[in-house]
Amino acid sequence: MAKIASIRGLEILDSRGNPTVRVLLTLDDGTVVSSSVPSGASTGEHEAVELRDGDKARFGGKGVRKAVANINEQIAPKFIGLCPTRQAEIDKLLIQLDGTPNKEKLGANAILGVSMAVARAAAQSAGLPLYAYLGGVGAIRLPVPMMNILNGGKHADNSVDFQEFMVMPIGAPSFAEALRYGAETFHALAKILKKKGYATSVGDEGGFAPNLKSNEEACEVIVEAIEAAGFQPGKDIAIALDPAASSFWAGGSYDLAKSGQGKKNSDALIALYQEWLKRFPIVSIEDGLDENDWSGFAKFTAAQGRHTQLVGDDIFVTNPEFIRRGIAEKAANAVLIKLNQIGTVSETVQAIALCRKAGWGYVISHRSGETEDTFMADFAVAMGGGQIKTGSASRSERIAKYNRLLEIEAELGAAAEFRSPFGR
Repeated sequence: MAKIASIRGLEILDSRGNPTVRVLLTLDDGTVVSSSVPSGASTGEHEAVELRDGDKARFGGKGVRKAVANINEQIAPKFIGLCPTRQAEIDKLLIQLDGTPNKEKLGANAILGVSMAVARAAAQSAGLPLYAYLGGVGAIRLPVPMMNILNGGKHADNSVDFQEFMVMPIGAPSFAEALRYGAETFHALAKILKKKGYATSVGDEGGFAPNLKSNEEACEVIVEAIEAAGFQPGKDIAIALDPAASSFWAGGSYDLAKSGQGKKNSDALIALYQEWLKRFPIVSIEDGLDENDWSGFAKFTAAQGRHTQLVGDDIFVTNPEFIRRGIAEKAANAVLIKLNQIGTVSETVQAIALCRKAGWGYVISHRSGETEDTFMADFAVAMGGGQIKTGSASRSERIAKYNRLLEIEAELGAAAEFRSPFGR
């Protein structure tokens, strides 16, 4: 068995030009791999801690030299000589070495970078693609993409309160065709926005960020774009939303200040979503309520959960403890899965196992601050959940994941499976 020969941390830049962590790992059989850690803008308060330097004189305090030093000085010496195939054991040792509930000592960015690199090294040493190593012989399902084509909220400086408006090509026969459906809709939307006099600059995740007249207009122009691209709304392509409601929760109410739609309580916001569900082909709503509004989440799920995928992100933060509570309280019916919210590959797999046991959906997700690393694309196929959220049909750090999935589909050939997660 190959053993870990060296681990080295490096400070690199993410898609927003902010520092993040890259881990370079070598095995004694000559295997050399790297992994890069993403960073979020809209973050849940219970996420594992992303360690930043806090030195305002350098990168505005966002440097990650401390996390890098922890990799090089604290982690590396203790992990040399270990077998990379022992993923769960290595992840447990990383957690124990940190010794805090939220990984604040070493930094979740340091820990995850090592955890991902270990998995990638084991796969490469074994001569297996990462998805097959992590998922076994059953890893054949390609995910339906949630493509973010309109941005608002914290992801764009515009007049839209809700953070993400996405298209899901649920009627496509393959991942390659789904990607084509989404890309053609994205380009059709660009033409429509230009015709209406709106800007076509893009936000953090590659979606357009125009100053629309209302939040509703985002759904209206997306339906128009789907039709203009030659597809049928609701049959070929559906809409998915991520309002990221925690970002506009203030003073005990939901403040739709960017669009000028005023303040709403939980019931009023749920009523707004239900109105939209009647008007638009929406199949999924993520973080429709604040991360601490557990009663609101439960109320929304009781009212709409049989007909709509209701995804928890900030409320669950890929943490088994919060997912267990959500299952017990029926607070959603799906979970957004982000590796860096919990900090190790093994814990992420545990979170997904809980979703499977409960019959919940799960969506493998990127962060708004991304890198060219494609780990999550392989991970989505390995976990077989049938959904991935990795941005729009623009910006190379997003396209890298889509292109990797095209490679995986081609590699699987006739064994590749692609189907809607909504039974359509």
